[in-house]
Amino acid sequence: MNKPLAERIRPTSLEDYMSQQHLVGKHGVLTNLIARGMIPSLILWGPPGTGKTTLANIIAKESKRPFFSLSAINSGVKEVREVIESAKKRGELFTAKNPILFIDEIHRFSKSQQDSLLGAVEKGWVTLIGATTENPSFEVIPALLSRCQVYILNSFDKNDLIALLERAMVKDIILSTKKIKLKETDALIQVSGGDARKLLNIFELLVATDKKIEITNAFVLEKIQKNSVRYDKTGEQHYDIVSAFIKSIRGSDPNAAVYWLARMIEGGEDVKFIARRLLILASEDIGNANPTAFILANNTFSAVAAIGNPESRIILSQCAIYLANSPKSNASYMAINKAQNLVRETGDLPIPLALRNAPTKLMKDLDYGKSYKYAHDFPENFINQEYLPKEISETKLYEPGNNQRENQFKTLLKKRWGEKYDY
Repeated sequence: MNKPLAERIRPTSLEDYMSQQHLVGKHGVLTNLIARGMIPSLILWGPPGTGKTTLANIIAKESKRPFFSLSAINSGVKEVREVIESAKKRGELFTAKNPILFIDEIHRFSKSQQDSLLGAVEKGWVTLIGATTENPSFEVIPALLSRCQVYILNSFDKNDLIALLERAMVKDIILSTKKIKLKETDALIQVSGGDARKLLNIFELLVATDKKIEITNAFVLEKIQKNSVRYDKTGEQHYDIVSAFIKSIRGSDPNAAVYWLARMIEGGEDVKFIARRLLILASEDIGNANPTAFILANNTFSAVAAIGNPESRIILSQCAIYLANSPKSNASYMAINKAQNLVRETGDLPIPLALRNAPTKLMKDLDYGKSYKYAHDFPENFINQEYLPKEISETKLYEPGNNQRENQFKTLLKKRWGEKYDY
């Protein structure tokens, strides 16, 4: 039998579908829509291995609609138009319900490819179900997104994943013939990262050779290390490789950064996904130590979005190397974390009267803005006055990093504020 375990035990009904109870539970939104026979065009957004493709198939089956499927990886505008025409004819000839067109990895579709879907969705020739691991607000064109409902799928929790393994051991035609004991599952759950498909693929590999197997943490880690290359070929180390890429740049190692970049490119990773991570890193890990890094990362994102493969690899390499060699500071990142925690702890503290807006006479009579000093009226465009609520007036949230540019910030802050900004 050539089918992998994940395919052999793929659920075919809502009753068999595990997790995502907010969508397919007894009172789930999709359960109710299917029961009423009202299936809108929708986008399923969630991490890999959370059942997006399975759910699309179940929706089609439960609603008794023809099902057409395309993968954004190997389908162009021509293929989209051909399948839409086939779906349209099928719907006209055989059913009163419009067929479902499932687009896997819809975030990989270009604007022109997504535009080619619009007419069919608007005219009701197809009900579109798109699956994406990326935020559809960034990856799906507004005209198409406005015609779809977005539903979020969550990573499987530990109980879901263990239940999935137990179900596989009972229901799978191969695993049910073996004596498998789940003595320890922590390592198995950890390496899956909440990805059900990855979990089942690893599990099948672990139990492939013996009839009697005891699953322990040590056994799992030993086997995974020996067979790590097999996982890479399926792209299932997606988030681990991204993590290694980001940590290499953060650690100022351009060699490692380019290596992990190459791994992602060779694995077919979306170049916009890589560029977006570089943009985040430029702010989180470099920040004001070198503000030009953010500008370069932003230009990189714009460039790869316009150019695409294969030339984007050169732009991404340039950006990754620049960021790896750049001075680092997470001061801005830490400052907003501290500020948000402070807001959660202290709630909505009163805004000082001096800082309040006074557009009406009543507000002016209440001294809104009365004692505010306009900075530009003073030497060097600065006047020492309090801008925080009095309850937290001595709180320090921003602590400049130890780098050339932020050391200049320290000097300037000390000169202006004295002890208040004494680092």
